[in-house]
Amino acid sequence: MFEVSRVVRFTAVSLAALCVSAAVAGAGAADPLPPFPPDQNQLPSLPTEPQLYDALPIPVPAEDPWYNDPPNLADYAPGEIIRSRTVQTRLLGIPFPVDTRQLLYRTNDVHDNPIATATSVITPGIPWHGSPRPVISFQEAIDSTDSACNPSYTLQTGTMKEAALAQFWLAQGFAINVPDFDGKFNTFNTYDEGKMVLDSLRAMKSEPTLGLTDSGIALYGYSGGGSGSLRAAELRETYAPDVRLLGTAVGGMPADLIAQARYAVEQQPGLTGISNFTMWLGFAALSREFPDAFDAEELLTDDGQRILREFQSRCVYTIALTGMYRPISDYFRPGKSLETSPEVQAVLTSQSLGKHIPDTPVFWWHGIWDELIPPAAVLPVVNDYWHRGADLRFYTMPLPEHIVNAGAGWPPAVAWTSAVLRGLPPGPRFKADFGLPGN
Repeated sequence: MFEVSRVVRFTAVSLAALCVSAAVAGAGAADPLPPFPPDQNQLPSLPTEPQLYDALPIPVPAEDPWYNDPPNLADYAPGEIIRSRTVQTRLLGIPFPVDTRQLLYRTNDVHDNPIATATSVITPGIPWHGSPRPVISFQEAIDSTDSACNPSYTLQTGTMKEAALAQFWLAQGFAINVPDFDGKFNTFNTYDEGKMVLDSLRAMKSEPTLGLTDSGIALYGYSGGGSGSLRAAELRETYAPDVRLLGTAVGGMPADLIAQARYAVEQQPGLTGISNFTMWLGFAALSREFPDAFDAEELLTDDGQRILREFQSRCVYTIALTGMYRPISDYFRPGKSLETSPEVQAVLTSQSLGKHIPDTPVFWWHGIWDELIPPAAVLPVVNDYWHRGADLRFYTMPLPEHIVNAGAGWPPAVAWTSAVLRGLPPGPRFKADFGLPGN
């Protein structure tokens, strides 16, 4: 049993995270926006979330030997379990009555080098009879640069920001797989996200204590979680045909990274100025996989490099607060930009969605007034999916704001994934992209 003081500390950290998230959602700015002085940060240097977690009795992944790579990692097959353990899942720091089994498994990075990452498989105490228990693979929008932000850790501390969304799948008796699909080094919007999702499902299937070997699986994710989910759906046929995928529900993620970068690097008015943080996050994360292309010393001024260092070892809350309303274009060296770097353009093109067409049904929504991800960064890939015959159901949400669209799109996504997991047909193809340019 945890002491009351420990529960209080867990809850305090959780509430602090929620307050920061609310500040992000409610932030605004005047139009036009004055540039920040080059020698001044937008905000005082914020403490990083891992610094807050130091007050908790659960060690962060970087200090937990359970996450360590084995010396013979390359000898493991993709999806093979390295080690496992049972942990306590918490919601707002309070223990939650489910069984959670964590698996450390081998997978591959974007360059096909062997790496290890973790997944958490949550099973409710509800009996399931007549067929293998269905599984929803829940890809959280991790969107961070530190492993302490990954769900294998935040599920234990009670600070996983999307944990409450899992309740309706759990209430039906479904198991939930929650992978650290950005890896322990936290990359972002790259195709290894799909590999990590698929290999987490291979690991889950092979763990005998779970009884999920023959389970049907559906993927769910919004924003950064949608990126990992749809990349897994695209790669399933060639990378993991042994994974029995019944459908994928996604929304709110950038599909065309060239269009997303073009939008996020520049100053935007009003609420849309929040989007500037996504390019700082993208630069910080992509520089880990592609250091020669995303070279801060080559592309950014000294002030830009200093700000980029602020983005290391942070979760999405303080990344957003530090980077919104601060266009990275203000910090390029003279004559430099993402547009004029062939190496950067090549990376963004190679990692944009649409390289493969999913061979299983897809349910996809997007807000027409999403301030973080504009429709121009989504519709080209949607149209490509449609014309190439993807089993697609796409619709636009006539609502403003990224988080609002997440909440509004979640109930239909739950209903659709629940139906396909119970063996019902996914429904007809449709592309209801009303309210977008040219429609």
